[in-house]
Amino acid sequence: MMTSKQRVHAALSRKPVDRVPIFMWFHPVTARKLAQLLEIPVQFLDEAMGNDVKQIWVNNNYAMEGIVHEHDGEMHTDFWGITWIKEGPFNQIHHSPLAGKAKDSILNYQFPTAHLEDLLQLMNSVIKFKDEYFIGCDISPCLFEMYSRLRGMEDALFDIAADPEMAMKMLHRCADFAIQLGEAACQRFPLDWYWTGDDVASQQALMLHPDTWRKMIKPELKRIIEVGQKHHLWIAYHCCGALRSIIPDLIEIGVNVLNPVQCDCPGMDPVSLKQEFGKELAFMGGVDTTHLLPNGSVDDVRRATERLISAMTSDGGGYILAASHTIPPETPDENIFALYETAGLSQEEIFDRAADVRNRI
Repeated sequence: MMTSKQRVHAALSRKPVDRVPIFMWFHPVTARKLAQLLEIPVQFLDEAMGNDVKQIWVNNNYAMEGIVHEHDGEMHTDFWGITWIKEGPFNQIHHSPLAGKAKDSILNYQFPTAHLEDLLQLMNSVIKFKDEYFIGCDISPCLFEMYSRLRGMEDALFDIAADPEMAMKMLHRCADFAIQLGEAACQRFPLDWYWTGDDVASQQALMLHPDTWRKMIKPELKRIIEVGQKHHLWIAYHCCGALRSIIPDLIEIGVNVLNPVQCDCPGMDPVSLKQEFGKELAFMGGVDTTHLLPNGSVDDVRRATERLISAMTSDGGGYILAASHTIPPETPDENIFALYETAGLSQEEIFDRAADVRNRI
């Protein structure tokens, strides 16, 4: 039986695996429900459910996803000066520090370089699993998404249209900070992949014209990716939405793995993407969380998952099983277990893994 580390490396290299690698993300409510069913603390759910990748955020996504509040309305302000508020299960931006600010204030903004060590220390929670698991360092959001958090989405888009010179300076500085984090992490930790990301697409199309993305974002993303390449790591890139028009560009600058493949967005059918780009790009995602998992029957889930895995591994690999978004709370338990069983991880094995967790803790 392969270790998780061996399994993911083999799949990305298009070599035989004992089962398809898994890196599943659960909505917080789904995670709590499954943890209760398995009678384990929620922080051990990934282990019981067979996730093969261990990674943590070291950039601003930790402030959004890694800091968890108990009650709606609770807030925190992060190292970047962004204030977050819990609304429903997730943190949302309550205040962007550069929203409505004058140009001088924007250009004088200081990234939190004084907190590099605090951010890098977050990796300690996953590095202890380095011998068995595939280890990732997530330096996202890297560029446009980082700038839009600082400036506010409306102001960021306006800057790109009305003052592209200033916007490019700020995007360059966002990249510089991501590179600082990434270079330090690559030097210090035994990583398997270097996870980048920048949500630049909506559910229908890119938020920027592709030519604008190529002029303003692509060169900076290339600089960021070069850090991981220099350290001989797989390069993963996360972007939700409909981004098919820039996939060739991502391949050109060195992206090896694309996530999350939101299959209900135009141009993002995973099988079609595999056929067109599969020789040069691996994929992670593509399991439909909008219709199939919450509303399909067990047989529907089994058939769709079998077709997906078969098509996405048609060249011998190049695929990590994952959902196109977090698995929603309304998903029946039996559909989740059917998904896993089709991937080669039975419900019995999941419960056995949970029992191992309980015995250990």
